[in-house]
Amino acid sequence: MALANQHSRPPLWRDAAVIKWLVQIAVFVVVVGALWFLANVAGTNLADKGFEVNYDFLEGPANIQLGEGIDTVPDTAGRAVWSGMANTLRIAGAGILVSTILGVLVGLARLSSNWLANKVGSVFVETLRNIPVLVQIILWFAIISSLGALTNAESEAGESGPIPGWLYISQKGLSIPRIFYADGFYQFMALLLLLCIPIWFINGSLKAKRDREGGESIAGRVTFGLFLLAAAVAWFANPIMAFLESPLYAIEDLWRSIPQAVMQIVLTAIAAGAAVDFIRRFLNSRRTPAGLAKLTDDDYFRMIFAAVGAMIAALVVWVMWPGLSSWIINSGGDFWGWFGDKFGTDVDGGTRGNRPLDAMKPAINEGRFSNFAPTGLTMTIAFASLFFGLVFYTASFIAEIVRGGVLAVAKGQTEAAAALGLSRSQALRKVILPQAFRIVMPPLGNQYLNLTKNTSLAIAVGYSDVVQVGQTVFNKNNQVLAVLSIWAAFYLVCSLTISFVVNKINARLAIVER
Repeated sequence: MALANQHSRPPLWRDAAVIKWLVQIAVFVVVVGALWFLANVAGTNLADKGFEVNYDFLEGPANIQLGEGIDTVPDTAGRAVWSGMANTLRIAGAGILVSTILGVLVGLARLSSNWLANKVGSVFVETLRNIPVLVQIILWFAIISSLGALTNAESEAGESGPIPGWLYISQKGLSIPRIFYADGFYQFMALLLLLCIPIWFINGSLKAKRDREGGESIAGRVTFGLFLLAAAVAWFANPIMAFLESPLYAIEDLWRSIPQAVMQIVLTAIAAGAAVDFIRRFLNSRRTPAGLAKLTDDDYFRMIFAAVGAMIAALVVWVMWPGLSSWIINSGGDFWGWFGDKFGTDVDGGTRGNRPLDAMKPAINEGRFSNFAPTGLTMTIAFASLFFGLVFYTASFIAEIVRGGVLAVAKGQTEAAAALGLSRSQALRKVILPQAFRIVMPPLGNQYLNLTKNTSLAIAVGYSDVVQVGQTVFNKNNQVLAVLSIWAAFYLVCSLTISFVVNKINARLAIVER
């Protein structure tokens, strides 16, 4: 009777879990196979026309000049593409930072009881978010192009103000004072990190005392004061860290002496360890006070996917790309050597230091054609038009996201903050915004992704981003598919990195259930 009540497991061809797995695997194989087939067909057709698809062109001469970047006259096509990537990251990073600050301010202005601030915020949002970003970029390009010529005080036309010597605005772009790290920056940071170790322990001790005895916490004020003191000491005493030059050079020699097979074993162990750690943490997340909870088919799929990913990584290291290990060894050695140079001696034989940061005002180089000197922080017309277009367009959407997040916080939270005697600004900083950002982080991440991908519109104004540089390169080498694959990989890495960071922040902001 007991056996009759037991449910017999259905055969494999009728098991829902088996069918679901087989369908997913089949779809994956079909998609990968289709992409592989299309790539082979395109490669064969190009090869028949005399255009073989490969990446050898990256080591060939570039024969191009870039408008701006870390290398305006690159020796190789690979260096040119790398400069384009750096320009893309520069505009994306600056755009994300400024658009976030501006979007939060505009979003709060739309919620303000001040009539003028509310209306200005509303006009900003309703105008800029309804104009296509490409139109805004071209509009800013036209506006900046129509400005006056770049001149200085000695010129008959007068100086390109509005603040001579501090801010220049002309048809060639904008230039403001530039703050940059000097030779002593790395010694300063090394000493500051060293001094922050005891500060970290002091902060923990003060917090533990507060938890034991109660009362008002002074941990924040004491820690901040000690940090300022440590920064002041590190600012003047940073040359003492020059002794790190020799250990860093020793690490460089040790890193270069690593055999390739050892590096392959290490990379394989890292991949396997990451998979094991993921599976362990995943199983721990499924545990209950009664023991391990019942795992679903999707749970098994995640663990198997982690194991397969580790196997694929090992396959890449040992079979598909054995040169990866030697590349890591050479690049790592170059990094430690470069780092050691930062703690070395200057041309006069003295140690680098005494001034971690420096600043220079903008200037104009006179000649047949006036140009900005490299002393200031200069936005070329292409960079400025792309920057302003992306920032204002993205900030209009961020403002609405922030406004929606603040309105989503229960009204009782504001009333409770008022009942505790908090001012409106204190309630906003300590009660409303911390809860609102739990809501706004996911859509905020989407806006960061959109801004990063919208940087590809730089080609409309001639900014030397990765797309514009890549197009110039494949026009010379006919390696369209190769350059397209580099574009796809670059934007994929950028998108995954932004998503990873946003998800980590979102996880830290999430309410921990007990």
